[in-house]
Amino acid sequence: MISCYPFQRLLALFAMLFLTTSFVLAAEKQPNVLLISIDDLNDWTGVQGGHPQAQTPNIDRLAARGTLFNNAHCQSPVCNPSRSSLMTGRHPHSSGVYFLSPDLQQAPALQDLDTLPERFAKHGYQTLAVGKLFHTRDQRFFQTYGGNMGGFGPRPKKKISQPHGHPLWDWGAFPDLDEDMPDDKIASWAVEQLNAMPKDLEKPFFMGVGFYRPHVPMFAPKKWFDKFPQDQIQLPLVKENDRDDLSPYAIALTNEKHVSPTHQWMTSAGQWQHAVQSYLASVAFADHCLGRVLDALDASEHKDNTIVVLFSDHGFHLGEKQRWAKRTIWENGTRVPVIVAAPGFRAGQISPKPAQLLDLFPTLLDLANLPRDHSQEGHSLVPLLNNPAADWPHIALSSFGKGNFAVRSQRYRYIQYLDGSEELYDHQVDPHEWNNLAKDANALAILEAYRKHIPEKQADVLPGKSTGHNAYSAAQRFVKQ
Repeated sequence: MISCYPFQRLLALFAMLFLTTSFVLAAEKQPNVLLISIDDLNDWTGVQGGHPQAQTPNIDRLAARGTLFNNAHCQSPVCNPSRSSLMTGRHPHSSGVYFLSPDLQQAPALQDLDTLPERFAKHGYQTLAVGKLFHTRDQRFFQTYGGNMGGFGPRPKKKISQPHGHPLWDWGAFPDLDEDMPDDKIASWAVEQLNAMPKDLEKPFFMGVGFYRPHVPMFAPKKWFDKFPQDQIQLPLVKENDRDDLSPYAIALTNEKHVSPTHQWMTSAGQWQHAVQSYLASVAFADHCLGRVLDALDASEHKDNTIVVLFSDHGFHLGEKQRWAKRTIWENGTRVPVIVAAPGFRAGQISPKPAQLLDLFPTLLDLANLPRDHSQEGHSLVPLLNNPAADWPHIALSSFGKGNFAVRSQRYRYIQYLDGSEELYDHQVDPHEWNNLAKDANALAILEAYRKHIPEKQADVLPGKSTGHNAYSAAQRFVKQ
């Protein structure tokens, strides 16, 4: 009798070879993902024209090979809730995470959810990251984490420009060398990883790269400042009586108990031009670091099979509405650059449709051919990658604390505050949001239509200690009990 064991072993060997080959082929076909964050970046980019002196050749070249969502908005104008929302696919008003605390893993509504990199890891991706993608402790969510490389450092022993106030609120030329900056080290780590990627990947990769500039302190080496001579700086357009048509609640919410300097101090101290120069220099430096990563990808074997997504977590005021920093649901506080460059889609596209950071999770699932998650609250942007002017029934929704919402469409921004006060801006004729139309009798039909987008169910603000909590509490005196 002839034994069948050798034949069975041969079949098993063939099966193993087939499965291994199939896995490698699948990895080659499955697109890689390069997710890039630039902290506190508003629309001061060359391709968006937010400031006429902005120099961002690498953001511009990424936009030229993909789709720029030119009307994209964060879900909260604060780092923690914005990034938590993007990474979980849930609005702040669903999670209760409205401010810098608590951490997303302390929010009951988010504890059992996959974050974006964890979902990709479950579907066979190797996940790695460096810098800031989440608000804190990114190592919890990636299989490999390169570190924050010093985060918001280094800082001089004595503040350069604002002698008082929060330690991070400073700006100026510092340090001497690019290599001393965390973002330069972040770029170097990402470049090393891309250079080391083999041609034949066992698994597709999901790489996150999070840059810290232009977040305060707005420091960069002097050579970046030299690109923007201070005596030639053009200041943002500001209307002196811009806040006259706002409610006391709106002014209190966006001005009381904040850690950023007041616009009055900036102007009286003669620091407005210097701070704008510092922001432009910091953006140019971050763009340079981005370029190093893009160069490494372009030189790799994976250029043509990698989805590249660039985003910022929220906008930033530099004097507009007599306001500095973030934490507002006006255009300057919520509008962010979002670029998606994916294999198989047309290059050099610009979409004016309202997009959200919340949309990136379902978009990446869609582009990677992974199962959709219908419990998520965003929408895949793939229809707009196919046709940037396609019919798009969705709006962008932002919040800053329970009861404070901004609704952004292609044309309008509608704001409703906790005290019931409202704002309405027509971006077709008023891109600076200088003229509040909420009390215009001719705008009644528009107001009624946009009020319907305000969520009926809103999670309470989860406990925490942060600037947002303090500002939100300070404004409560204008709310009728």
